[in-house]
Amino acid sequence: MVSEMADRVVERETPAAVEVPTRRTGPKLARFRDFALIPVIGLLLVAGFVASPFFLTLDNMVAVLQQSTELSLVVLAEALILLVARMDLSLESTVGLAPVIAVWLVLPAHGSRFNGLGLLPGWTAVPLCLAIGALIGALNGLLVLKVRLNAFIVTLGMLITLRGLQIAITGGQSVFELPSSIKYLGRAAWLGVPVSVWICVVLFAVGIVALSWFRHGRSLYAIGGNADAARAAGIRVERVVWVVFIVGSILAALAGILFVGRLGSIAAGQGAGMIFRVFAAAVIGGISLNGGRGTLFGALTGVLVLVLIDNVMVYGGVPPVWEGFLDGVIILGALVVSRFTSGEAQD
Repeated sequence: MVSEMADRVVERETPAAVEVPTRRTGPKLARFRDFALIPVIGLLLVAGFVASPFFLTLDNMVAVLQQSTELSLVVLAEALILLVARMDLSLESTVGLAPVIAVWLVLPAHGSRFNGLGLLPGWTAVPLCLAIGALIGALNGLLVLKVRLNAFIVTLGMLITLRGLQIAITGGQSVFELPSSIKYLGRAAWLGVPVSVWICVVLFAVGIVALSWFRHGRSLYAIGGNADAARAAGIRVERVVWVVFIVGSILAALAGILFVGRLGSIAAGQGAGMIFRVFAAAVIGGISLNGGRGTLFGALTGVLVLVLIDNVMVYGGVPPVWEGFLDGVIILGALVVSRFTSGEAQD
């Protein structure tokens, strides 16, 4: 009885409304983070103009946008996967392998260095490439979700496996004999703007709208923030994550198609090393490596920053060997900025 009375006294004397304040990013700070790189882009445009008066010409700006489309699509793919607190390192290998297998199945044997199987008509090259990307993403998702393997290790192993398969099929040589269907998207222009730019703009717009106003899109943030809470709220976490892996690999395969069209060939190492720039763009664009934070608009500005830096370096006469160093500095700087804007350290 005495203990019960003591407990009641303690309850009466303890303020019921006392809550421990939590540090979180408010709406104003979140909006600021989305547009944080806009001034940087402006400064890069000014620096490019100072380096060369040809930098801000229409032709160069269109070229910059077209050159950024492949990286943009892979960043879009990685951003979606990072939002659900996973990662996919194999996207860069999908960029190279998916077009290679599609062309291999379509082209007939003609005595050159690269002999295809000729099993399907040429117009099927693009849908075949996208289907191969979907298959790779589905396999990654199954290994991560059903076999319960670590996403980093699974996709690292898949990166090596797919790259080895690409080299085996091509014999380590670039492929030049290509069906016209797979080159169209990377070469054609609508209303004076490359088709690849239109594709990139439309896909980013769809992604931004889906993540902002549709339940399934917003569920990515819920899963990345707290998967158990999302599951308790009725979200089918495993299914959503699996679909995200598939969509990500399809986007990487599409980036491979745009590469093929723009370059007119499939390079033996197409996509190799691309994943480092992908993570650089995503991180400086505000996508959290812990999941559940960031926007696709921010990721897109991260891509533009990297591509503009490369272009300014070209016009400024800076040797391209410094590109990797600058990307690393940018990532480290973005991590520091992210630490203070989000209130949490990135892992």
